[in-house]
Amino acid sequence: MKNIFILLFVVFGYSIYAQQTHFNTKKGFVIEGFDVVSYFESTPQKGSDKYVSSYNGAKFKFYSQKNLNTFNNNPEMYVPQYGGYCAYAVAVKGEKVSIDPETFEIRDGKLYLFYNSWGINTLKSWLDESPNNLKIKADNNWKHLD
Repeated sequence: MKNIFILLFVVFGYSIYAQQTHFNTKKGFVIEGFDVVSYFESTPQKGSDKYVSSYNGAKFKFYSQKNLNTFNNNPEMYVPQYGGYCAYAVAVKGEKVSIDPETFEIRDGKLYLFYNSWGINTLKSWLDESPNNLKIKADNNWKHLD
C-alpha cells in the first residue's frame, strides 16, 4: 500500500512539474507577477497577492478583481505566447530566455514578451527582423522545447 502512495505522489508531482515547465514562473508567477490582462490595456501593472489565479499549473497575479475575473472568463486570450519567455530567443535560438516584463508587444491579439537588459532589447530586433517570419519560427521551435 505504501508503494502505491509513493508511486501516485511521484506521478502526480511529475505531472504538475511538467505543466509548470512550459511557463516562465520567475518569482513564482507568470511574468514575474505582472497582470497579464493589463498588457491589453497598454499599461503593464504589477499584480497583487490579493488577486491570484491558476491556469495550466501556473500562477498569475492581477492588480484588480475585475482583471482577475476577465482572465478567468477567457484565460487563453491573455496567456503570454511561449509561456512568457522571450519570443525572439525562442524564434532565433530555440531557447527559453527570461524577459523584462515591461518589454512587450501585442500582435494579432496575443501577448509577446522580450528580453531587455545590458543594452540588448530583443523587441527592437524582433521588429527589425520581420516579426511575422520570426513568429513562424518561434511557433515551430516552441513545439520542441521542454
